[in-house]
Amino acid sequence: MEPVYSPVIAFARGVFALQGLRFTIVGDENVPTSGGAVMVINHIGYMDFTYAGLAALKSGRLVRFMAKDSVFRHPVSGPLMRGMHHIPVDRTAGATSYRAAVDALRAGEIVGVFPEATISRSFELKAFKSGAARMARDARVPIIPVVIWGSQRVWTKGHPKRLGRTNIPISIAVGEPIAVPLGSDPEQVTVEYKAVMQHLLDVLRSTYEPLTGADLKFLPAAMGGTAPTLAEATRLDDAEFAERQRKADARRADERTDRDD
Repeated sequence: MEPVYSPVIAFARGVFALQGLRFTIVGDENVPTSGGAVMVINHIGYMDFTYAGLAALKSGRLVRFMAKDSVFRHPVSGPLMRGMHHIPVDRTAGATSYRAAVDALRAGEIVGVFPEATISRSFELKAFKSGAARMARDARVPIIPVVIWGSQRVWTKGHPKRLGRTNIPISIAVGEPIAVPLGSDPEQVTVEYKAVMQHLLDVLRSTYEPLTGADLKFLPAAMGGTAPTLAEATRLDDAEFAERQRKADARRADERTDRDD
C-alpha cells in the first residue's frame, strides 16, 4: 500500500469501470513477485501506461514508468508522478534519466519502458530503441515483454479521445521473463524481445473482436484497416519532429535576440 500510487490505481479502476472498459489480461503470472525487471510495452495510445500497470497487480507489484519530464512539471500531474516514484526523462540529459532507471532496477523495482518512444500511428511495432536492453543488462534484471491491443480506440494520436462510456475491450498479454546476461549485445536482445512482442501482438489481434466501419481507422493497413502504413506513419512522425525542431530553433533564436537587445 503506497500513499499516492494505491489511491491513484483505485481511482483509475473506477474510471475504467465507468467507461465500461473490458480488460482481458493473459500471462500476468509472468510478472515476478519480487526483484527488478524492465517491463517493455508497445505504444498505440495515450493511456497505455495506465493499462499496462494492471498487468503487474496480480503479482502485487507497482510499475515505475519512465515519462517525459514535462509531465513532472505540470502542477497537477507533477506531484502525482513524483508521489508514484515514476522516472522523469529529460531528453537533453539522458544519462541522468538512465542512471535513475538503473538505480531503481537495482533497488528491486519494475521499470516500465516504451521502446518505440512515441505512439505508433500505424498500430504496428515501430523501430525499437535499445535503451531498455541496456538497462536490463547493466542492472542484471530480466525483460518482461507486454503488449496491448484496443487502447488505440480510446485515445490515440491524430484521433479524438473517446473517454465516455464506450465499452471498449482492451487486451493485454505478458510474455515470459527474458534474461539479459552481463555482456549481452543490447541490439541483439532488442531484436529478440521485439520478435516475442510481435508474436504476442499477433495472438491478441487474432482473438480480438473484428473492427468494422468507422473503427477501421484503428486497424493496421496490413490487416485491411485504414490506418497509415508503417512507412507512411514514419514520414508523418519525421515531419512532426522536424516541425517541433524548427519551432524550438526559432524560439531559441528569439531568446538570443531579446538578450542581445
